[in-house]
Amino acid sequence: MFTEEPKCKNASFPPQYNKFKCRILNEKVTTPTTTVYRCGPLIDLCRGPHVRHTGKIKALKIHKNSSTYWEGKADMETLQRIYGISFPDPKMLKEWEKFQEEAKNRDHRKLGRDQDLFFFHDLSPGSCFFLPNGAYIYNTLIEFIRSEYRKRGFQEVVTPNIYNSKLWQTSGHWQHYSENMFSFEVEKETFALKPMNCPGHCLMFDHRPRSWRELPIRMADFGVLHRNELSGALTGLTRVRRFQQDDAHIFCTMDQIEEEIKGCLDFLRAVYEVFGFTFKLNLSTRPEKFLGEPAIWEEAEKQLENSLNEFGEKWVLNPGDGAFYGPKIDIEIKDAIGRYHQCATIQLDFQLPIRFNLSFVSQDGDDKKRPVIIHRAILGSVERMIAILTENYGGKWPLWLSPRQVMVVPVGPTCEEYARKVQQEFHSSGFMSDVDLVPGCTMNKKIRNAQLAQYNFILVVGEKERTSDTVNVRTRDNKVHGERTVAECVERLEQLKCSRSRNAEEEF
Repeated sequence: MFTEEPKCKNASFPPQYNKFKCRILNEKVTTPTTTVYRCGPLIDLCRGPHVRHTGKIKALKIHKNSSTYWEGKADMETLQRIYGISFPDPKMLKEWEKFQEEAKNRDHRKLGRDQDLFFFHDLSPGSCFFLPNGAYIYNTLIEFIRSEYRKRGFQEVVTPNIYNSKLWQTSGHWQHYSENMFSFEVEKETFALKPMNCPGHCLMFDHRPRSWRELPIRMADFGVLHRNELSGALTGLTRVRRFQQDDAHIFCTMDQIEEEIKGCLDFLRAVYEVFGFTFKLNLSTRPEKFLGEPAIWEEAEKQLENSLNEFGEKWVLNPGDGAFYGPKIDIEIKDAIGRYHQCATIQLDFQLPIRFNLSFVSQDGDDKKRPVIIHRAILGSVERMIAILTENYGGKWPLWLSPRQVMVVPVGPTCEEYARKVQQEFHSSGFMSDVDLVPGCTMNKKIRNAQLAQYNFILVVGEKERTSDTVNVRTRDNKVHGERTVAECVERLEQLKCSRSRNAEEEF
């Protein structure tokens, strides 16, 4: 949108110019020269590149504005942020507007209010209050991962929330991450709430001598984490201060990396298939600034490459984009409206074992062998995954995750006692079930209300059903399955719930 100006010497803009741009120039630019862009009277200090000239822009829309703080800090000036977008073709703008409308209708913050899932409060910013419906989804996701842990040889552990800052100094986080940690003083010592689990898991590994026979050790932890995100950056469930992860750390030998990565990739596919996500994979290799021996990096990267090839899914090499402490596999999932999200992570770490002086006794009796740590998560932040799933499903939760699985609707007052009995049977069988006994509301209205509230199944009961101990089954999409006995319904819904089917209403 701007034409490029020649590079200019680093000097203060005149005082009458925009004070914020002057501040950026004076505080952020440390090189002898920098680049500005000009469009008429507007001079902007930014990296670019932009459109070479405004004639290339055929459609423009200012679509949002919001209040914000300078640099996202609450003690700085209040500003207005304006969002705009441009396209080289008006048709592209119309397509974008259609996509934005769909995304708006699926916004997890809106659906969270509509479905009584969660809320936030100023007295604990960035920390979500999950209501009973939201807590059901939260706990069900954790139980899903927990059930997979049992199949895959992970051992769940529970670790402290608060550690002395000496732990974070050992791990290296204090030097680079302390500003993002909630810290406080206790008995003249500095402590902090944990923002990640890995240092605590290193202490668990190191609390007694370890043998090669024990490896790999797969530690899983749903511990509560806190990160001191700037208040201006907090966004629903996607950017919070308090969260939990399906976090795990695998302590293994160099020779075990390939097999363990295969297991991580298989785990990832099994979970994402249940949600209906497709995904893409990138192998990020040794960066320019790295720690450790090049030969170790090369061996580890080769094992990751072998695991990916055997996995059978397409992957892309991302050279030089690994973490300084080890190579990694980056995973992005694709949701129902084509957006990509990064949730899962698989990262090798050669450095934490060195920092914590971790060792195990090898098969040949050498007690100074270093393990390798694999950092691994599938959901990532449970909070963020709930946001993604809410928007992916558009609030139409599959039966196994749904906080509103069954609504019982009596035809009239004479059937209310039977309706209560039916609801209680489903409740006793472990289903999220309700009964609509609101007076003065017609049966059709009650059915429609249940469908709008996204109950998976609506069970209508009248005199006929009461005498035969049956229910009349229909879905939120108004598909009528007809009369079934209560016992048949309970059995079938249990099967569908256990299968974690995304199309339970169709399969009834």
